[in-house]
Amino acid sequence: MAIISTLLKKGIRLRESLDQEYSSPIDLQKTQLKKLLLKAEKTEIGKKYDFHGILTAFREGDSEFYERYKSQVPIYDYDSIHAEFWKKLLAGKSNITWPGAVKYFALSSGTSGAASKYLPITKSMVKAIRRTGVRQILTLSKYDLPASLFTKGILMLGGSTDLEFNGTYFSGDLSGITAGKLPIWFQRFYKPGKKISRNRNWGDKLDQIVEKAKDWDIGIIVGVPAWLQILLEKIIERYKVKHIHEIWPNLQIFVHGGVSFEPYKKGFEKLLGKPLTYIETYLASEGFLAFQALPNRKSMRLVLNNGIFHEFIPFKEENFDEEGNVKKGAQTFKIDEIEEGKDYALLISTCAGAWRYLIGDVVRFVSKEESEIIITGRTKHFLSLCGEHLSVDNMNKAIELAEEDLNICVREFTVLGVPYKNLFAHHWYIGSDDEVDPEKLQEKLDAHLKSLNDDYAVERKHALKKVIVEILPTAVFYDWLKSLGKEGGQNKFPRVLKGEKAGDWLNFISENGHSK
Repeated sequence: MAIISTLLKKGIRLRESLDQEYSSPIDLQKTQLKKLLLKAEKTEIGKKYDFHGILTAFREGDSEFYERYKSQVPIYDYDSIHAEFWKKLLAGKSNITWPGAVKYFALSSGTSGAASKYLPITKSMVKAIRRTGVRQILTLSKYDLPASLFTKGILMLGGSTDLEFNGTYFSGDLSGITAGKLPIWFQRFYKPGKKISRNRNWGDKLDQIVEKAKDWDIGIIVGVPAWLQILLEKIIERYKVKHIHEIWPNLQIFVHGGVSFEPYKKGFEKLLGKPLTYIETYLASEGFLAFQALPNRKSMRLVLNNGIFHEFIPFKEENFDEEGNVKKGAQTFKIDEIEEGKDYALLISTCAGAWRYLIGDVVRFVSKEESEIIITGRTKHFLSLCGEHLSVDNMNKAIELAEEDLNICVREFTVLGVPYKNLFAHHWYIGSDDEVDPEKLQEKLDAHLKSLNDDYAVERKHALKKVIVEILPTAVFYDWLKSLGKEGGQNKFPRVLKGEKAGDWLNFISENGHSK
């Protein structure tokens, strides 16, 4: 098992994984927050919020450290922490939210806001991401996989490693930043290699990978489902084969993240000659938060002892407004205070200098004891025009069930909340290249959503008067992303569009002759 044995020869051990395996979550998190505060005590933010004073509370009662932390440090979202602190990092100033200057910024895919976000990536964060990546690789030893797999190539489909430099800092996709800093021992397994990875033109990069595909023996693929599916389709078309396993017979693992895989699964599996092992990962631009630690689970284990402290806000009307913004005085919990089966918006404090930062994701614990979560949506990617409280999790499941009912493949979708006869409607835009009857799909989606969500079922009898389904070619969705400069890499199509982005989408489909 070349990859795993290489790790062990380099002195990498399972100590961190074992610490998490055999320590209580709150003990790990308490230690983690203490380390973060100690490191940042003398920064601008550390002085403003008296990190030193918070640290003295660690000697007191079990919960005193957290009570002091959340009473002294406010909740931040991107706009507020950028306006107060991170814009100074972009200007080249040091010791603002983390010791030293920040030379790298990850551009987020910006699925919630209108513009890309510049997220600081410190040396400490790069090391933390690498350590968690190693831990995930080591968990593969728990899967029933042949030893030969670990001698094969790993194709990582991400952003360009040729980053933008403005004289002060480098910026680009997180995948491009981290791929450019891969350890030497990993480079022998890594595809598409340094030269192709530097290409900033997404279309050219895909074409280069397609031309090289026949020369590689790939065992593991890593990336966002939509873009990997496009790549596999191009390879199959280029070499006139029935499925990807005719090119890569040893392909066995797909590591995916960023969006729910379920809506893509039906179409993706048409490209395969044999089943793959799917492994989910939660690597955001803000850090490597969780990964699937065990086979045959759909949940991921939060990383509790590697540069991130987690907090949880119950995702309820008391804590969030109708636009998904956190309310002043929102209730927050540490990891030993959460309950299984409930939805929480995630706050993180990290070694990249994020502090009580609202990352925008909503998670649900399936195991408190093992810190196992699933992602159920985004704080801003939900619809509640009239109390229907429709989550992305509901939407993904309804699409999956409707695909099975009608034997169709849905590649992308998004939903807009719209006014309708003085009340409300949901307008679904469905990306599919199959022959789809929009009325039948509308009936199936509506029925499944009523079954999945009691609030939705109630409002369909009252204020939510209509569900509209419009079928579009899949290419329209990717063309829109391309028009925004968000083609490829870590960019995902938002499941709910609101405000400025909704207007951009409607203008785009109208201008391109797709609007009814």
